[in-house]
Formats: sequence, structure tokens, C-alpha cells
Amino acid sequence: MIKKTISLTAAGKKELEQELADLIKERPAIAERIATARSFGDLSENEEYSSARNEQKVAESRILEIQEILKNAKVIRGGKKDKVALGACVSLTLSGRKMEYTLVGPTEANPLEGKISNEAPIGKALMGHKAGDEFEFNGKKVRIVEVK
Repeated sequence: MIKKTISLTAAGKKELEQELADLIKERPAIAERIATARSFGDLSENEEYSSARNEQKVAESRILEIQEILKNAKVIRGGKKDKVALGACVSLTLSGRKMEYTLVGPTEANPLEGKISNEAPIGKALMGHKAGDEFEFNGKKVRIVEVK
């Protein structure tokens, strides 16, 4: 089985490490809720028990997922800032509207926070361009203002 390298910014890696620490810290409280709910008796109709067990499953799954991501993570180093590449912050205009994006790997992508994946259509279109470049994307004019 080939392991896929996961590209993360240093900030993205730190966020995942913090989330992992928080989830691990939450384990005893979840176990306590399960034990308390178990003491209520009949587990087949015990909503508190079912809810606590479900919470435990979700937390443990996320812990394993984050551990796997971090095990295969490669921190994106800020390289030259003349071309759009992973980790770059790009200021652009799209049909006259100003926007700013940070190009990240798919694991870290969150368009609501201005983090777009290098594998998303707009991310792919931006890669390799320089400040001042103009091109069309989905029939709209894109102009790269700045690459930081």
C-alpha cells in the first residue's frame, strides 16, 4: 500500500495537533458519561448511554484520522513568492471583485476561511501564475494582483 503524503501549512499542522490534544483530553470525560449512563440500567432504551457511546465513536475516529494525517504530513515551506504555489497567499480580482486566497492541500482546505485546495479547479488554475498574470477561469477574467 502506497502512503499518500499530505501537504499542510505549519499553521494547519498546529491546528490539527491542538485538535488531537483536545480530543485526547476529552476521553476521560466521555468514559465518565458512559459509566454514569450505564449505571442507569437497561442499555437497550438508555438514550444517555447511546449518545455517549456515539460521541466516543466519533471522537476515536477523529483521533485516528488526525494521527494518520500527521503521520503522513509534509509541512509546506514558503518558497519563492514570485509564483503561486502551495502555501502562497494570493490576492486577485475575479470579474472585478477583489479576493484573497491561501493555497493549501485538500486536507486543510476551507473556502469559508479563504483556504483553497491546490486540487480544486480554481486552485489548479492559479498554480504557477505570477503577479500581473491574467487568464480566464469559467468564463470570468482573473487577474493576479499579488503573491505573498
